[in-house]
Amino acid sequence: MKIDRSAPRTSPLVQTRVGGVVRRLAGAFALLVAAGLCAPNASAQRNPYGYGEKGGVQPTLSVTPPELEKVDIVEHLNGPLPKDAAFVDSDGKPVHLGDYFDGKRPTLLVFAYHTCPMLCSLVLDATTRGLKDVPWSVGKEFDVVSVSIDPRDNPASATKKRDEVVMKYGRGTGPTRTTGWHFLTGDEANIRRVTDAIGFDFRYDERQGQYAHPAAIYLLTPSGTIARYLYGIQFEPSDLKLGLLEASEGRSITTVERLLLYCYHYDPQGKKYAIVAMRVMRVGGVITMFLIGGLIATLWWRERRNARTKPGSNSRNSSPTAPSKTAPNAT
Repeated sequence: MKIDRSAPRTSPLVQTRVGGVVRRLAGAFALLVAAGLCAPNASAQRNPYGYGEKGGVQPTLSVTPPELEKVDIVEHLNGPLPKDAAFVDSDGKPVHLGDYFDGKRPTLLVFAYHTCPMLCSLVLDATTRGLKDVPWSVGKEFDVVSVSIDPRDNPASATKKRDEVVMKYGRGTGPTRTTGWHFLTGDEANIRRVTDAIGFDFRYDERQGQYAHPAAIYLLTPSGTIARYLYGIQFEPSDLKLGLLEASEGRSITTVERLLLYCYHYDPQGKKYAIVAMRVMRVGGVITMFLIGGLIATLWWRERRNARTKPGSNSRNSSPTAPSKTAPNAT
């Protein structure tokens, strides 16, 4: 067999590794070139806005846009809400915020104006989606109160928005399907009283004709104090359930729900509920002890029952039978 040694061959594995190294080096070189082309010159770094330079370029900086300034949430946990704040409900009836704190059920509060082009609808939709998978029902175990931050909204727009949300929620039929859903409108002064109590900072953008505001919902205790803030445009059903349990202050919850609430706590960094390993271990230890105790009791009971039903178990209490004597046969 003739072997051609003039052209040494490289194994496929080596070729693959070499090719990968070459591609990484080429990629790194491309990044360096791109960074050099995109980097601003020294004068632009010293004078980023080009002040004093004719036709100077103004690069974009990572600063908060003017329309988002003073838009924030400052938490006021355990703070009370103004129960005497006056509003009008979707039926045109004058109400006060305190009318929705009955001392028995928690309340989910959300701020949303009815002509909001995007964020308000995202928050309401996320709330509705999350509540659909919560065992508790609106109007039975808790209420939902939506306060419009736009004084121009009215009962007609509140009714339209409420019906849209209730239809997406999909529970209940007939006139009672809107029970527990309260969409309120009011004047600037009363709106600000409630938003200030929550710590909800928003502002009106004259240029865009819209309100700039944060995205969050708020869980209130039956007495009308702030129990929890949940942020974003997606709310997990587990977070909603645990938040409502926490806000309910232990009222009307089952033993299983109490254990669930005991095993979770709210993580302020992650803005959601997290499981507490030590508490789970304690609950697991207690359950294990009960199971072992139940098993021992069951085995002991079975042993006692078998001992009582075994044949001849009462032989010591019965008198022995005397042997019969027979007379010998006469021969």
